Amino acid sequence: MLTSDLAMSWTRGDQIRPRYLNPDAEEYLQAADDLILLVREHQQRRRSVLQKALDDYIGVGTDYRILRGLIKLLVDRCEFETVAPMEPAELRRSLFLRAFAHHPVLDREAVLALAAEELNVPAEQILDSLYADLHDNQKLVSFEDLEARALLDEYNLAQAQALFYRCVELTLWVEPQSPLGYRQLFEAIKYYRLIHSIRGSAARGYEIRLSGPVSLFHRSQKYGIQMAVFLPALLACQGWRLRAEIESKSKPIFYELNSEQKQLYAAQFDTSSEDNPMLEKLLAKWADNEWTLERCAEVIDLGETAFAPDLKASRGGRAVYIELFGFWTPRYLQQRLQEFARGGMRNFLLAVSEEWRGSRDEPTILPANVLVYKTSLDARALRSALTNLSE
Repeated sequence: MLTSDLAMSWTRGDQIRPRYLNPDAEEYLQAADDLILLVREHQQRRRSVLQKALDDYIGVGTDYRILRGLIKLLVDRCEFETVAPMEPAELRRSLFLRAFAHHPVLDREAVLALAAEELNVPAEQILDSLYADLHDNQKLVSFEDLEARALLDEYNLAQAQALFYRCVELTLWVEPQSPLGYRQLFEAIKYYRLIHSIRGSAARGYEIRLSGPVSLFHRSQKYGIQMAVFLPALLACQGWRLRAEIESKSKPIFYELNSEQKQLYAAQFDTSSEDNPMLEKLLAKWADNEWTLERCAEVIDLGETAFAPDLKASRGGRAVYIELFGFWTPRYLQQRLQEFARGGMRNFLLAVSEEWRGSRDEPTILPANVLVYKTSLDARALRSALTNLSE
């Protein structure tokens, strides 16, 4: 994604739009192709050498922000590593100890020869690897290649994503569709741990409100990134439109988009194929003769709202539906509890992590339907919470 200084947009009235590039424009296709070729040619070379080549390409042209944006996306596709015959710190230690032993008369070549013999590493390789662990000296070991047109599409998507760094609130209107379509959308929201509330029903469609990073007092930067990376997953869904309020110093401004748009493209994203590490760990370690635990693919209608649980625990014909919260605030948690109360549902459990609390406020007294844990949900704690709910 792009950093804020590389984000560009325009505002007209109360509407804000990203500044897209024309992906068919010859000048941008040529620039993208040139930059991709530069990265390809610098594999196995130092980061500093690649950066100089990219800086030289930018030169003093007027499109430097666009070019730097393209470069940022390309560098994100690169993997840099320390390449050395052994740990550079150990190389330095051995060489400096040898140099100290020869002080004050220092024969550089002799010291290098002794270190090379001791370490069984050629002298020229020692010199080349002495500071290989520094950021600029790391080498480009792999590059996730792509074509010029794909890079321009990625750039336009990144410009749209950058708007969400300053999002106050995002509202999604979802048309009536199949349970699979609803589930795909809800899973995308939950996969990125976004704070959300749902109104409507499967028959009428849903209105989903997502809290933006500007609305949080804690962990807003991390949350802003999560909201931005949610956009590609949303583009894979059907039958929706969104209106996002974007922070502005003068007046409220809005970014609007729908599933029929033709400007943004993203790689296919299937949340069902992506593992939730905590959920996977919990299922793998679950061993209980009373409660069975399984993934849940249901969307439960609560009347005015809907509930898309992550897990279903069953015992003797009784089921408890479990949601693993992502980001949350005490106020959001209370609102969710009120939704369950209005819907008359009692067989649910909300698991919330202190690590993902997006507010400095402490939660008030919570019912047995809420399980608070620190960083990792323990199977024993979950089993105990299920037992308390069933008593």
